[in-house]
Amino acid sequence: AAPAEAGRAPGPPDGGWGWVVVFGAFVSIGFAYAFPKGLAIFFKEIQDFFGTSYSEIAWVSSIMLATTYGAGPISSILVNRYGSRPVVMFGGLLCGVGMISAAFCTSILQLYICVGFITGFGLALNLQPSVIIIGKYFLKRRPIANGLAMAGSPVMLCTLAPLNQFLFDNFGWRGSFLILGAILLNCCVAGALFRPIGAGTAQVKTQVTEEAKDALKGKITEDGPMANQTEEEGGKDCFEKVNRYLDFSLFKHRGFLIYLIGNVLMFLGFFAPIVFLAPYAKHTGIDEYSAAFLLSILAIVDMVARPTTGIVANSKWVRPRIQYFFSFAIAFNGACHLLCPLASSYTGLIVYSSFFGLAFGMVCAMLFETLMDLVGAARFTSAVGLITIAECCTILLGPPIGGILIDTFGDYKYMFIKCGAVMVLAGTFLFIMNYYNYRMLAKEEKERKKKEEDPKSVRTENEGKKNWNKDSTQDGPELEPLREKGEGVKKEMNGT
Repeated sequence: AAPAEAGRAPGPPDGGWGWVVVFGAFVSIGFAYAFPKGLAIFFKEIQDFFGTSYSEIAWVSSIMLATTYGAGPISSILVNRYGSRPVVMFGGLLCGVGMISAAFCTSILQLYICVGFITGFGLALNLQPSVIIIGKYFLKRRPIANGLAMAGSPVMLCTLAPLNQFLFDNFGWRGSFLILGAILLNCCVAGALFRPIGAGTAQVKTQVTEEAKDALKGKITEDGPMANQTEEEGGKDCFEKVNRYLDFSLFKHRGFLIYLIGNVLMFLGFFAPIVFLAPYAKHTGIDEYSAAFLLSILAIVDMVARPTTGIVANSKWVRPRIQYFFSFAIAFNGACHLLCPLASSYTGLIVYSSFFGLAFGMVCAMLFETLMDLVGAARFTSAVGLITIAECCTILLGPPIGGILIDTFGDYKYMFIKCGAVMVLAGTFLFIMNYYNYRMLAKEEKERKKKEEDPKSVRTENEGKKNWNKDSTQDGPELEPLREKGEGVKKEMNGT
């Protein structure tokens, strides 16, 4: 099969079937992000059933989230090889199998395997392709499309929180897991909507390319002067083959490294407050449905915040400096957690949930848009894979560390303070380093223009083209369609 990138159109259509793809991504991303949080409704009861501690039960969500992020490179490789549609459909099948198997678990270790690893891996195969395919369908309206797709998470969370409580009251946690496994199979339907761009063109080009290769191979066999070239290509080691799908040169990209360090630090305190929000409310004496309703309030505010953030981020004032906006959103998220211990009553928790939903939605709406702004659309697939494998470590440790703090001190406030401090630190780091990155980019651009204007620096036409390609790769996604269009014309001329 041809790689997914082979079928790309010269430029993203920015509409049409793309809005159907956004709806499919809305469903897939919604389940991938909201499902691990919605399971927190069952934690108190599963903890009593198996007689485990807070930290032990928190590993269920942690393993699921870490697997969802840690399997990012595998998901990226599969998308590059087979395209988004089959990967998402297979992921939906895995999610259903994992949750149905979890209904028959007899120990907490079996829950780790079924819910954590199997369902988490299925969600990974839903998340990455859904984010990647939006970048192929949209350019000018991409922040809005990303904001709408990311709104799937709060919509699903708003629905799953009361639904899970209703299912538990009527069917118990085992019966609930069976029903949830069936619901997750809807990801297969969402994946079916991910129509590849330019599939027909890709088949024609592949056929022409293969015929040309066969003809060239026959000629080489007869003449013999270039016979060693095929052997050298066949002798590629494993690292080179993996590097075709995961671009490790990104670790030399300054903006990518800044984003990576800031996000790895941020995820240490990103998910723990959501995982422990409902248990914290129950711990303070609030009934089950009111505790579940806090997650619904968070999700409703989040639902409005994501597309609104996408519209604001797409404006001419914010988009050129979107990294600053992202840094502010992370620091604002941390400030909410630091103030949470002051909310002792149910009204205070409602206020906290509202502000938390706003901050959480702002971060999630820009999470992938800022990455694409840094590395460009062509390298985005590899960047997502490499970012998620690095983030999975802190995602795995975040909720259990929070659980250990609760078990040690018998109070939830230390967990919220830890999460808030970490996120404020991450936001501050990103703000300072992005300021440095913008200054360096402006300086490099100024030097490049100065060299071009200098009459003494005479360069050949080929060298100029090579440097322009390098610069356009660093600039981000805005020049990608033009460059890809030129490359496509060049390929067609060579094929002809």
